[in-house]
Amino acid sequence: MTEMDHAISEYQKWKQQGASLRSQAKHAMETRFRDLLVEAAQIAQEYHTDFGASLKPPAQITAFRYKAAAKGSVKKAAPKVVEPVKKADPKVVELQKKLALANKKLDVAKAAGKETKNLDDKIYEIEDAIRLATDAS
Repeated sequence: MTEMDHAISEYQKWKQQGASLRSQAKHAMETRFRDLLVEAAQIAQEYHTDFGASLKPPAQITAFRYKAAAKGSVKKAAPKVVEPVKKADPKVVELQKKLALANKKLDVAKAAGKETKNLDDKIYEIEDAIRLATDAS
């Protein structure tokens, strides 16, 4: 066997081992991914049951959605007291629009891995202004 034949033979063995390892890694990653999703769904369900709210995934995650199953054992929220309908204050509506825009910018910045302190501060200021405006009315 020549040196060239030996190199080709070794390469083919390496390639076969690589394909096998790739297949094993693929299967392991798929299994781990499914296990983590099942665990996340269970946590979301427990959170929803215990606290009556849904967990929101990080901004980078867009495909994971948990919907509460319709079960008879789910705790029902206390009935909401209906308050008289007030006309929305234009100042509050404008502040809410600014808040929504700032939250979108924050999500984009977080997804891009950028610094968010300035946006966090701006959101806090807008929320504070909304609180003051609604408390005054």
